[in-house]
Amino acid sequence: MSTANQASAAIPQRWLKRQTRSKRVLPGFGLSLGISLFFISLILLLPLTGLMVEVSAMSFNEFWFVVTDPRVVASYKVTALAALAASLFNGAFGLLLAWVLVRYEFPGKRLIDAVVDLPFALPTAVAGITLATLFAANGWYGQWLSKLGIEVAFTPVGIVVAMAFTSLPFVVRTVQPVLEELAPEDEEAAVSLGASDGNVFRRVIFPALWPALLTGVALSFTRSLGEFGAVIFIAGNMPYVSEVTSLMIFVRLQEFDYAAASAIASVILLVSLLMLFAITLWQARYLKRVEGR
Repeated sequence: MSTANQASAAIPQRWLKRQTRSKRVLPGFGLSLGISLFFISLILLLPLTGLMVEVSAMSFNEFWFVVTDPRVVASYKVTALAALAASLFNGAFGLLLAWVLVRYEFPGKRLIDAVVDLPFALPTAVAGITLATLFAANGWYGQWLSKLGIEVAFTPVGIVVAMAFTSLPFVVRTVQPVLEELAPEDEEAAVSLGASDGNVFRRVIFPALWPALLTGVALSFTRSLGEFGAVIFIAGNMPYVSEVTSLMIFVRLQEFDYAAASAIASVILLVSLLMLFAITLWQARYLKRVEGR
């Protein structure tokens, strides 16, 4: 074989090796995994371990007395109901917003798409103060709502508004990629067969969309359970009426009762972990069932 032929044969081999190396995880799987586990332990597992250590120092009777205090139980109810209402609102409005961003082109689309992520970047305390100012009786929104007899600021409704604001991106960003991947051929085929727009959405689009929508709503609910900064400024914080569980944790910390604060926090942590575990398990079974068809 001539030198030119040998060189031309060696080029594809070098190119293949370069392509193979480019697919490896930099700086290598072992080091990358080690760094990832280190930061997970430092940022997630270590604080959770400290929480469990505080709780383990209590007897079961002490723990039960703290987490079943009537005022704390009332905060569970307020938090869960407000989180549920905010998540359902986000499910409807987030789906609509994701639909508009994916299916339509209009001036300012990129700006609106960026604003969706604003609750992630905006400090929650700033969001709470802003919402309380807007929805107060003399605020931009509140002055018109008060004429209709609707009070938002310093009521449980304000809690729902704050939770919906901070958790809306979870629904939009979960549904948006699925909408982008939907094949338009299926919709076109349904329309060509005489299906109305409503039937196309119910029978073609929604069956492919609802797993992502349900996941987004569940993530929104989980996020809302632990909301604090955006809630306390607009809730009113009236015992048995508009106190959320995160505020009860803060109150116990102000009293330097770290064990009680950890006990209450462990309840919210347990519910959040169970929700996330249920979402992950359901997603795995759903994908397995879809792939098996």
